[in-house]
Amino acid sequence: MISRPGSRARARTIRPTLVLLVAGGLAALGAVGSGRQNGPIRPPVSDDPDALYAAREDLADAHGAADVWERRLAATPDDFESAWKLARACYFLGSHVPKAEQRAQYERGIEAGRRAAALQSMRPEGHFWMAANMGSMAEGFGMRAGLKYRGPIKQALEKALAIDAGYEEGSPDRALGRWYAKVPRLFGGSDGKAIEHLERSLTYAPQSIASHFFLAETYLEMKRKAEARRALETVIAAPHHPHWLPEEREYKQRARRLLNELAH
Repeated sequence: MISRPGSRARARTIRPTLVLLVAGGLAALGAVGSGRQNGPIRPPVSDDPDALYAAREDLADAHGAADVWERRLAATPDDFESAWKLARACYFLGSHVPKAEQRAQYERGIEAGRRAAALQSMRPEGHFWMAANMGSMAEGFGMRAGLKYRGPIKQALEKALAIDAGYEEGSPDRALGRWYAKVPRLFGGSDGKAIEHLERSLTYAPQSIASHFFLAETYLEMKRKAEARRALETVIAAPHHPHWLPEEREYKQRARRLLNELAH
């Protein structure tokens, strides 16, 4: 049973990070961003965009995957797979490139996700990855961006949820949980709904590192430290999902830092 949140009216910034939004959904709406690379980027070592994206911890490969999907989409405007995969790649890139390049990546991802959603409106991918990129824009580019994207993010995630709640192991619920946790209560945020959606996402992937990490952050905001500690310990102990190694490594690093802070 989900505990009801307290009646406090704390101030929150509008930060519906997805991501990873997922990480098993990454993507989630959680831009992690601790793996940025400095210096020149080498040319990609393959022209297979799926193989390049699988090796995305090297930003040359992440850029290479996005560029291939963008070229394919330009050549074939109704290429649904290239559209949503480009949106996903831009979401990852946006959280890892230098700050000056982030907006361009997220805007590119929003447009690609929007195109995918228009091409196949009854598939979840376009709606989800469009929302992921919007979430990172709302998080990183001030109040105006937060207000602009707050409603469209929720609508897109609810659409993805209605189409396929199990997409990427419960990612629509995971991302909606973050939306309710990060949006101010005045604009529809709710601790109770955040916990409800995050726990529901775990019915699809009980060991989801992203879901447990987001639960921990929500519990910390609610001052429920014991539950937050248990969730963080689960993050550290959980096995990696083979599709989301880069994101999950970053969540584990962040979980260790938060546990260290709780210990002091």
